[in-house]
Amino acid sequence: MKTSNPVLSRLSETSAQQRAGGHAQPGYAQPGYGQPGYGQYGYAQPGYGQPGGYPAAEGYPPAAPPATRPMTIDDVVVRTVGLLALTGLSGALAWVLVPDRLLLPVWIGAALVGLVLGLVIAFARLTNPLLIGAYAVVEGVFVGLVSDYYENIAGFEGIVLQAAVATFGVFFLMAMLYKARVIRATPKFVRFVIGGIVGVLAVILVNFVLSLFGVDTGLRSGGPLAIIFSLVIIAFAALSFILDFAQIEEGVRQGLPQQYAWACAFGILVGLIWMYLEILRLLSYLRGDD
Repeated sequence: MKTSNPVLSRLSETSAQQRAGGHAQPGYAQPGYGQPGYGQYGYAQPGYGQPGGYPAAEGYPPAAPPATRPMTIDDVVVRTVGLLALTGLSGALAWVLVPDRLLLPVWIGAALVGLVLGLVIAFARLTNPLLIGAYAVVEGVFVGLVSDYYENIAGFEGIVLQAAVATFGVFFLMAMLYKARVIRATPKFVRFVIGGIVGVLAVILVNFVLSLFGVDTGLRSGGPLAIIFSLVIIAFAALSFILDFAQIEEGVRQGLPQQYAWACAFGILVGLIWMYLEILRLLSYLRGDD
């Protein structure tokens, strides 16, 4: 099946070359050329370079290196759970260890470092587990301090547990809807979700800049407009999971190497953090009179 995702198409071509032994080169795709058991012009040479045939000459690499294992859904699940564990552990430690007087500077520092790491990983399409793990730890510190603020300083008792349950509830609901094919990642749907996310992020950025100059647009003030805006953000964050599920399914179908499971797990983690923080904010609006 032809994919509409150019990144996955390029990665699948790379993985195909890796599974072929790492010797595939542009212009040499003719059957037999450069493959074990064939000569320079594609003529079969029985026994040469094959099991039980002539041994490879000293100093030359083996004719067929071990193949790269393709990614599976289980690979993505295991890595996602691991990243969530790192995020939760670092968040809990930050909640307990960071004193209130240092909460704001550490909060801002973790947010900036997490933003830079996230952009680098996303735009460079990195699959380095150490770098992605570092992102999970830094974001865990940020999420833990935000949670500490809402739960203890702002006085919304129980709000963290409510937000966490709601976040995973929405995630599993979207997973069921995708599995049942109630929602499909069609090209039109993908364009709509990506356009909506870009638009929402642009509005958030503009609103933040205006707030620095004392302009209150009402989008984050806790009123009816702020509630509606939070619901819109949560809706697009939920729909982004459909894109993640489709990317995972397409990657497994195309046989991408196992290492790309880290990129898929990273995408899910970003969506879950975004969803959790926005639900936390929405609940604070709804409980503003408590």
